[in-house]
Amino acid sequence: MALEAYTSPNSDKVFTDVLLEGRQACYKARDAFYACLERESNKKLSEIASVGLLYPLECKKSRDQFVKQCRPTWVKHFDRQYASKKRLQRLLDDNESRRGPLALPQLYTFKPSN
Repeated sequence: MALEAYTSPNSDKVFTDVLLEGRQACYKARDAFYACLERESNKKLSEIASVGLLYPLECKKSRDQFVKQCRPTWVKHFDRQYASKKRLQRLLDDNESRRGPLALPQLYTFKPSN
């Protein structure tokens, strides 16, 4: 009885998206989407992907293909990975105009009265 709780009724089902061809299709779609992001980086970011990643409308077709070819957990992982790499690159960038402000934690949440 306890073993039945851990087995799925479709235990003979093969998930083709984790096989070599499925992974390669996913990676190809992922690379095409992120190449589009780099190519169109000067355009207005108007579309929202997972984990808050923004991308231009011109990359919507490649984004749809990326989401179609990859598992949702993989898409979320790759988006997080890309966003963290861009964040790190932005912090290490020597160009002062692209660097964001370094916010220090606020010591007071209210104005102290004297």
